Order: sequence, then structure tokens, then C-alpha cells
Amino acid sequence: MIDHWDVYNQYAEQYDLLVEREDFQGNILPALTGIHPINGHRIVELGAGTGRLTRMLAPLAKHIWFFDASRHMLEIAARSLEKEGHSNWEMAIADHRSLPLTDGMADVVISGWSVCYLVTWSGGSWRRELDQGLGEMERVLNPMGIIILLETLGTGFEHPEAPEKLRGYYDYLEEKGFHRNWIRTDYEFESLAEAKELARFFFGEEMATRVEEEGWVRLPECTGLWWKRV
Repeated sequence: MIDHWDVYNQYAEQYDLLVEREDFQGNILPALTGIHPINGHRIVELGAGTGRLTRMLAPLAKHIWFFDASRHMLEIAARSLEKEGHSNWEMAIADHRSLPLTDGMADVVISGWSVCYLVTWSGGSWRRELDQGLGEMERVLNPMGIIILLETLGTGFEHPEAPEKLRGYYDYLEEKGFHRNWIRTDYEFESLAEAKELARFFFGEEMATRVEEEGWVRLPECTGLWWKRV
């Protein structure tokens, strides 16, 4: 089993290389702006990691506050934003369930591939932990704000196939009033060797074997988007 907590805290550079290969079609940003305008808005991003979404959002946002539990990941995100010349941002180490922000300050709260860990790392108490995280998101939003969550709907699948361990979470979001859509966000690697290496690093040996057997320089990925206006 891959220890993703260890990945995020010790192997952020390799993780960043992996996520740079995702969504070669460029589907994420149009999907987000199709749900809600980003331009000129105040954005709070949770679980920002190395800045995969942050780099997309910063050029459009009025201001973006982004958070992660890993300092190592945030440092890479900050370096990327500085290199690109963006200054409309602030970052801090923070847990989804306790944000260092005042009430009603954001127009959009977004989290990509991150809220799921409130579920998978919380055992039988995941609904309580998830409710606490969602409550924090609602707290920092203004009355016309929106929450947008992105999560996997299947690595190695051309059509949505929710991982079994996340199906209850996805159903719960819809019970809570979230709408859902999905897009393809395939990985495109420079070579089959790189595809195998990075697939093994984050998804494990079984996925690396599939990549080799299928000759996947382009690894299919489905991503779900859930959103709710407060």
C-alpha cells in the first residue's frame, strides 16, 4: 500500500512531476469556470499541495489563500507562483477543519483530491470529520459563495468508476445537496518508462503493471466535480 501521507511530506518534488502530467487535455479550468466564474473573485483553496490548481487560479483570482498540511508541498507551490510573477496570494499550514480565516471572506472555496482524506484517514468517524470540514468551508464563504470539490472517479478508466472506498463519501455529498459532473483528466507522460515509474510511485505496483501491459503513455483518468452554493 502506498503511504500518501509519506508521499506528501517527503516526496513532494516527485508528486509535483506526476500532477504536471495530468489533464494534458486542459479540461479542468474550463470545467471550473463553467460551474462558477473565477475571474476577480476571492478564492480559498484547501489541500493545495504543490499548487496544481493554484497555478491555474492565481492568474484569474482577485486574491487566493491556499492551505495544506504539508510545508514541503506548500514550499513548491510558493516557488512556482513566485516564478510566474504572481503576488495575489497567501499560504499557511492548516487543517481543513480549522482554517485561519474570518467568516464570509471568500467567494469560492475549492479543494482538489484532498477532502477525501477526511474520509479515508478517519475510519468510522468520517461523516463527523467531513461535516466539520464542510462546515469550515461554509463559514468562510460569503452568502453568495460556492464550494467546489474535485476527486478521482477512476485512474485507468475511460468512464467514471468511483473507488470503492470513496463511494459512501460521494453518495453523502449528494445527500448534502451537492451537484456532480465529471471530466477526463488523462495523464500524458514523456515515455512508457516515465509512465511506469510515476504510476508505481503514487498508485502502486498493480497500476504500474497495467501501464506496462497496456503501453499507456497516456493513462486514462476520470475526475468528478461536486459543487454546492451556500
